[in-house]
Amino acid sequence: MQEFVGLSEIAVIAETSTQTVNNWKRRYKDFPKPIAQVKAGEFYDKEQVINWLKRRGKIMGAKTIAFINLKGGVAKTTTTVGLATLLAGTYGKKVLVIDLDPQTNCTTMLIGEEKWQDLNREGHTLYTLFKDALSETDDFDIVAALQKNVSNIRDVKNLDLIPSSLDMVDLQDKIASIPQGQFYSNNPTEIIKRAVRDFKNDYDYVLIDCPPNMGLITLNGLRIADGYIIPTIPDVLSTYGIPQIINRVSKFSDTIGEHIECLGIVATKVRMQSTLHSRTLVELEKGNDAPLFETIFYENNQMGEAAEYQAINTLRQKWGYQGQYDRLESFAREVMTKMEG
Repeated sequence: MQEFVGLSEIAVIAETSTQTVNNWKRRYKDFPKPIAQVKAGEFYDKEQVINWLKRRGKIMGAKTIAFINLKGGVAKTTTTVGLATLLAGTYGKKVLVIDLDPQTNCTTMLIGEEKWQDLNREGHTLYTLFKDALSETDDFDIVAALQKNVSNIRDVKNLDLIPSSLDMVDLQDKIASIPQGQFYSNNPTEIIKRAVRDFKNDYDYVLIDCPPNMGLITLNGLRIADGYIIPTIPDVLSTYGIPQIINRVSKFSDTIGEHIECLGIVATKVRMQSTLHSRTLVELEKGNDAPLFETIFYENNQMGEAAEYQAINTLRQKWGYQGQYDRLESFAREVMTKMEG
């Protein structure tokens, strides 16, 4: 349900004075617009205000990033997991990974296939959450589903996961038909938002691995995201859908009244001996669709082998000794700079 706050309540949330909030209104063009104006004053959507305060660094809160590409096989999941492990293991951030992709690759990379099978059999995956929304049941247990201190790397702590399920494939086309609920409160794009709202801001970063489409499951991830990253191989097929992604997210952002920033494109599986890859990188560097991250991930066998779940001691051992770890660290620094200023 939508909550409203006045200027004095905004001041309490931001731990400042009402005069300072008034100054923000005048100074910043992107300050949220009032939802209603009555004799008592202006009232604002509380969620929009909190998100604005987070973006401006006025309050703490989880920095939430979705990873999207309409094409599979572009190292989207590897990039998500790599960033998560670096943020948690190297920079000491508390990180939550939400796996929305029915392929479950992100889940199995972090907890292994055997553990995933146990959770899936017991109903402790996001499949149960979306099934509840469709059938108006209450079977999903977020406490049981939330996997604490995951990762097969000994040096990585404070990395948690909400796992996906292969069964979510059967739900993707049905979510639009969820019952509207009391007072028309059920929104098919806010299923994840409701599930994590009580603890999302306990984390420094929330990373969301989205399916390779712009359907309702992906929109659930974008609904809680501050921004999104597009991993792509620099070739024709992988980059073809980038303008469509940006356009669709922009329209969705306008519809919900929340700013969702395109943080940029990250080039993956790059083969420098390929003239096509070199030529496409030159085009991406122009930034016509979105900014290109400086960090480039080259194609190599060890990055692919990193998807295997086995006990490992260090991040360098996990991601390899041929520059892959250094590139992940560089990428993590770029992301933190964009999100933390």
